[in-house]
Amino acid sequence: MTYEALIPVIRRLALEAGDKIMEIYEADDFDVKVKSDDSPVTAADEAADALISDGLKAAFPDVMLVTEEQSASHKETGDTFLIVDPLDGTKEFIHRRGDFTVNIALVENGVPTRGVVYAPAKGRMFLTLADGSTVEEKGPFNPEEMGEASKVTVSQPDNAGLMVVASKSHRDQATDDYIGKYSVKDMTSAGSSLKFCLVATGEADLYPRLGRTMEWDTAAGHAVLAGAGGQVVRFDDQTPLTYGKEGYANPFFIAYAPGVELKPA
Repeated sequence: MTYEALIPVIRRLALEAGDKIMEIYEADDFDVKVKSDDSPVTAADEAADALISDGLKAAFPDVMLVTEEQSASHKETGDTFLIVDPLDGTKEFIHRRGDFTVNIALVENGVPTRGVVYAPAKGRMFLTLADGSTVEEKGPFNPEEMGEASKVTVSQPDNAGLMVVASKSHRDQATDDYIGKYSVKDMTSAGSSLKFCLVATGEADLYPRLGRTMEWDTAAGHAVLAGAGGQVVRFDDQTPLTYGKEGYANPFFIAYAPGVELKPA
């Protein structure tokens, strides 16, 4: 599998999954079930998962695949694998807030190296190219051919007045306490992996996450941010956040533009 072969496939599958998700999102009603970990799942999660999984297995049958909706079947980790969250931000989807994304990423030796984040309700598509750089593609989107796209890069932050993005659905006092260590010019909130993308484009400088996440929640956004010059580190010791961990659970982390002067935990 080459990057040149990978990128068109994950881009197309993200767009096709987004179409499937929007069909359900725009319906009058949809069922919501609760998984064993008490997180919600909808028909949109399941339909998008099936579409992406089938597409990736057909295109890259020899590459290990990890998806959120089939996570119970993933007993082993590997050095190289594709990792998918077919609908990141299910709570945003259920409440019809629009801040949900389709996430597909490639992890190599613990590092998300390529990825796509597509927010179908927002009409925003972020992806890494074969050379590792990140672009935002302008719609309307053609699944078979990339349209106009512009390179995105992180901000040159002003540490006397930072722009901070935080979670819409998972904000807590610990997060606010940590943000309080910085000089903040303005704050915004966003759902799903869009928070990584806002740092990637320079719309935000800093995104701290002091809450539970899984690798499929973050890998694609991490790849997009890295391709724009950003970094993601563990909250506790500020070493790089790595992937392929047992159970695929993440520690708390900080995503940021490198000019940000990070405060200790």
